[in-house]
Amino acid sequence: MQISVFGLGYVGCVSAACLASRGHQVVGVDVNPIKIDLVTRGKAPVVEERIGELTEEVVASGALRATTDVAEAVAGSEISLVCVGTPSAPNGSLSTAFLERVAEEIGGALSAKDTRHTVVFRSTMLPGTCLDLLVPILEKASGGTAGVDFGVAVNPEFLREGSSVRDFFDPPKTVIGEFDTQSGDAVAKLYEGLPGDVFRVPIPVAEMTKYADNAFHGLKIGFANELGAVCRALGLDSHQVVDVFLADRKLNISPAYLRPGFAFGGSCLPKDLRGLVYAAHRADVSVPILAHVLPSNDEHLQRAYELVARTGKRKIGLFGLSFKPGTDDLRESPLVELAERLLGKGYDLKIYDANVSLSRLMGANREYIESRLPHLGQLLAGSIGEVLAHADVCLVGCTDAAVSAALPRGGDQVLIDLVRLPDAATRRNEKGYVGLAW
Repeated sequence: MQISVFGLGYVGCVSAACLASRGHQVVGVDVNPIKIDLVTRGKAPVVEERIGELTEEVVASGALRATTDVAEAVAGSEISLVCVGTPSAPNGSLSTAFLERVAEEIGGALSAKDTRHTVVFRSTMLPGTCLDLLVPILEKASGGTAGVDFGVAVNPEFLREGSSVRDFFDPPKTVIGEFDTQSGDAVAKLYEGLPGDVFRVPIPVAEMTKYADNAFHGLKIGFANELGAVCRALGLDSHQVVDVFLADRKLNISPAYLRPGFAFGGSCLPKDLRGLVYAAHRADVSVPILAHVLPSNDEHLQRAYELVARTGKRKIGLFGLSFKPGTDDLRESPLVELAERLLGKGYDLKIYDANVSLSRLMGANREYIESRLPHLGQLLAGSIGEVLAHADVCLVGCTDAAVSAALPRGGDQVLIDLVRLPDAATRRNEKGYVGLAW
């Protein structure tokens, strides 16, 4: 393919050289004449493992060249990768100035082309930036229509400085946010034969994936460092503790717990988090991440309450009460907490949970519920139908198949989904359906 790469920083320089080494004809574009001169002489503008040798090789073969001429680069290519920077201000706001300038320049060059060209944004940008800001700029400058006269896609990079060449050829995944199928096809051709899963998704989803990755990476590092500080204060070798932690691939290093859902609860997680934070404070160790996990969990529960409050309706049916499906354990169940808040605000509540029967509750479980919902017996319904007949708002906190099958679809009742029901994807556009975090 004939490719133009805009911005010859880390991402652009590596992308250009690696694509050229795969047999594509690549022209790099940058406003900095020093970078253009370096590439022209076969030298990489950045210091990075393997990039120097690779740049020298592809420039010598004629597969990579560089220019400051936008019009010439666009005219001579079929696809443009935009890799310019998106720096942030101290308050976290994103600067899109470079993106806007390049989009306007590429759009102007497109107005002179009579063949389809695909513009691919590889820069990190917040969801909505491409469709709401950059596509209108491209359309205005080119006089054309995205998806008809030219293609648009978002293709976030997952390159680590220091190993970016290796990461390009062995990516963890390839994400293509496509404006239309033809645009996505053009991007997919760039990476044919590379390992890793390929995700072709809506453009805003592609924009968000880079933020999801980096936020989690930062969270992992912060978690490990806070845990290490607590271990040191308690006289433990943190690396021994983490070695044991990392050995668990079923829960710890796995997809477990990483699907948006309802708040956590139960007899272990809240208690142990409180205990660890208490131990850190006693040892005079500040642990802001760990200390804010429970408040974050409470905020998520509050979101569910506010969804109910916004309906303006007072008759509520709650499906599910125990903290984990298939059990009758009510201790620190977030559904019990939610029921308590609703009752405290005067809502008329009916509850159905196939596994919860007041007569069978014993010991600490019974003591807990008697202290939180002393009138549970009056709230529990004997059937799904009884709750449905009562409720103007159905709160779904379980994935019980019988409950899922009986829930209303598209009627006047509001259905607030706390667990992402198995058929949530088909319900999302139906009247009355509200998902907690999807």
